[in-house]
Amino acid sequence: MTKLLVIGCASFDVLHLEQNGEESEHHTVGGAGLYTALAASRAGADVTLYAPKPEQLTDEFLAVDKLINWIGPTVPVEKMPRLDIVHHGAGRATLNIADWAAERFLLEENLPHPIEQFKIIHIAALSSASRQLAFLEYCRRHGAHKVSVGTYAKLLYAESETVSKLFEAADIFFMNQNEADTLFGSAEQARTSTGKLLFVTHGERGATVHVAGWQQFIPGCNATEVDPTGAGDTFCGATLAGLLRGESAVEAAHSGVTLAASCIESVGPVALMAKQSSS
Repeated sequence: MTKLLVIGCASFDVLHLEQNGEESEHHTVGGAGLYTALAASRAGADVTLYAPKPEQLTDEFLAVDKLINWIGPTVPVEKMPRLDIVHHGAGRATLNIADWAAERFLLEENLPHPIEQFKIIHIAALSSASRQLAFLEYCRRHGAHKVSVGTYAKLLYAESETVSKLFEAADIFFMNQNEADTLFGSAEQARTSTGKLLFVTHGERGATVHVAGWQQFIPGCNATEVDPTGAGDTFCGATLAGLLRGESAVEAAHSGVTLAASCIESVGPVALMAKQSSS
């Protein structure tokens, strides 16, 4: 049993990338669920993505559909989630538009059953922490083995108490340093309960693995940053794949850091798809 279920979204993204004082605009596909699922698949996991799926698949979404088991509600193309993101460099970004649209069609009762067929269920970032918590509680009631959760800064600012509940209820949790600073007061104060894992990413510097009262820093890999979109989700997917293979948390995080460094060297998730299809 090495299956991974990712609950989340795929989206149409508009990326504004700033390099050497100049901005370029790129139209691609993305979404936390999509990046996580592609990265886990690229790292060898048997992945099912539960996410809204357009009635007519674009070329990029067709490529995604060939790599992972993509299930979920079928929606008109114009109803697909859409994100508009400006990257300023040095890990700074502005989310101009987040239109979640079809996410409302994701219903707990339509998840693939039996739930226990999946060794890990990962709940990627959604429009609200409350929605994530509803999925987590449903999965627990239906026999989930391990539940993993990812978050993002706006959820922490808007729903800090709910994010705290998610953190306490999850077996595995992923966040970046800014989010850890917000949740714990500082990333250095982050702690987990016995038997649970916390992974905190630090951009190009790497990531930290937290296990109960113990922690281990994993240094980053050299990379030429072109597009940092989805780096944290790529780390998440590859790390989960490592855990599914039976690797230790530290070994899995090394795999996550390596794949994330590879992903940011091209625009969108193209590196995850191209490298897998040629292997």
